[in-house]
Amino acid sequence: MLRARDWLEQARRDLRHAEGSVGLGDYEWACFASQQAAEKALKALYQALGAEAWGHDLTRLLRRLRELGVEPPEELVAYAAILDKHYVAARYPSAYTEGYPGEHYTRLEAEQCIRAARAILGWVEGLLEALGERAERGAREARGQDARGGRGALRHRGG
Repeated sequence: MLRARDWLEQARRDLRHAEGSVGLGDYEWACFASQQAAEKALKALYQALGAEAWGHDLTRLLRRLRELGVEPPEELVAYAAILDKHYVAARYPSAYTEGYPGEHYTRLEAEQCIRAARAILGWVEGLLEALGERAERGAREARGQDARGGRGALRHRGG
C-alpha cells in the first residue's frame, strides 16, 4: 500500500483541525482543512491502488478513479465540488473584491465542508479496509493457507 496509511492519517488530522477551527470561529480554515482532509484521503486511495494522483481538484481526482475500476458515488462527487471552491478562496484576500477570507465565511459553510470531508474520508476508509482484506486473503492463498490460517490444498497452476 506504499504510503497510503501516512496519507490517511494526515487526512484524519486535517479533519480534526477543521473541527477545531469551527470552535475558534476560523470558518475559512475549517473549509480549507476539510478540503485538505478529502484530498489526502483520496491520495491515500490512489497510493493503495498503486497509482499516482497529482493536483488539488477533488472532483477530478474522484472521477479519475473510474479509470482504475473504482466508481465513486455521485453524492461524493457533489461534495468534492463543494470542497473544491475552498482551496484558494479560503486563504487569499485576492479571491474577493475586498476584505479577507475570514470575513466571507460562515459557520454553516464550515459545517457543510466538514460533513463533505467526513463523507469522502469515510468512503475511502471503507475501500482501504476492503483492499487490505483482499490483499491479506490473496497473500494467504499464495502461501497455500485457508481463511482460518491453516494449511489448505494448494491449487495446481499447471506445469
